[in-house]
Amino acid sequence: MKVLVTGGSGFIGSAFIRHLLTKGGYEVVNVDKLTYASNLESLVSFANLPSYKFERVDIADRKSMERVFREHRPDAVVHLAAESHVDRSIEGPAAFIKTNIFGTYILLETCLEYWRSLDATEKNIFRLHHVSTDEVYGDLGYNEAKFDEETAYCPSSPYSATKAASDHLVRAWHRTYGLPILLTNCSNNYGPYQFPEKLVPLMILNALKGKPLPVYGRGEHVRDWLHVEDHVSALELVLRKGRLGASYNIGGGIQASNIEVVHKICELLEVVSPDKPNGIARYSQLIRFVVDRPGHDLRYAVDYRKLQTELGWRPQHDFDSGIKVTIQWYVENRDWCDRTLAGVYDGQRLGLHGQISE
Repeated sequence: MKVLVTGGSGFIGSAFIRHLLTKGGYEVVNVDKLTYASNLESLVSFANLPSYKFERVDIADRKSMERVFREHRPDAVVHLAAESHVDRSIEGPAAFIKTNIFGTYILLETCLEYWRSLDATEKNIFRLHHVSTDEVYGDLGYNEAKFDEETAYCPSSPYSATKAASDHLVRAWHRTYGLPILLTNCSNNYGPYQFPEKLVPLMILNALKGKPLPVYGRGEHVRDWLHVEDHVSALELVLRKGRLGASYNIGGGIQASNIEVVHKICELLEVVSPDKPNGIARYSQLIRFVVDRPGHDLRYAVDYRKLQTELGWRPQHDFDSGIKVTIQWYVENRDWCDRTLAGVYDGQRLGLHGQISE
């Protein structure tokens, strides 16, 4: 199967491509415009494989996207390209509207035109898998039931609103035009190669440098933590065996508050990296509570029973071991982190605001 992956140089996209190419039986076309959170280093060991191609293209550029489809003729598309940082969406929503809504529209139109040009056998194989977030559902109280696929959308931030819009567009192109689609909504991912503005890598790297560990409010916001390797295994399974037109929630089955996660990171760093900077006695001394962000969702929790019942998937990583391996990776790959934070990608220097986000 030849799979075109949009946003393939990002955190989840690169993990998905590594998963496919390591497993074998796939050709991959990585389409990415290389914004600040993209990093080709995440795929450097696969760069010269004949089964891997890279196209530096903005999904909102229709002519370029049409060329990519015409030249590579994919069997499937997995759409991961998105602006995804909540704080950045609050400061500047325009980029989120352009990429997440307009970019998805251009991709849908390109896919539809391409799909209509295929012969009957190729049409039967083709599908577009749109990857989304649990944040489209809004938030939950501490005792409310988990999100399932029938939960009404109620997005809180410009980011989640644009992802909700893209989900609706994908479903509309399926119902109105018959485009074969699949849709997944995942919970909070963590793991190696994550851009260091997200909560887990930011806390690890700040702690290793003896810098403050900023936690919003009192850190009581609860998230459902999903290891990225579990996520990409689910994505492949849905791509292969999911029912066309269906949506599936993907969750880690691990609910923990932000402050619990930060304390867990500090606790494990005492073992993984006991030589602390700046003469501090314990990493937890670095925790600082900061003013909460506007509209901060209280809790996310994902019911993934549909995916488990229909396709037999369940997460393989428990949080304790998953976060320990993640911490070890960041400790051992500080050069990658430093280059990433410097914003040096493909010879370009790009900025970073250094904000917090789950």
